Amino acid sequence: MIPSAIVAPRMGFLLPEAVLHTGWFAVLAAFVAVNTLLYLALAIAKLPPKPRPRRGRALRSETRSIHPGGPV
Repeated sequence: MIPSAIVAPRMGFLLPEAVLHTGWFAVLAAFVAVNTLLYLALAIAKLPPKPRPRRGRALRSETRSIHPGGPV
């Protein structure tokens, strides 16, 4: 006979069906569902690049090239 301490981590910890129909378990399941949707929305919101304001063609007053006589 195999001790239950060895079998439990392999199979996972199963709760009795009576626990799954309690109110606190429903609240916990709802919290996990809302939390998952929130993190999913945050992850999707970070996918597109950030909008940057356009100020026409931003020209520098001085050249930053290694060639000093180049275009500005």
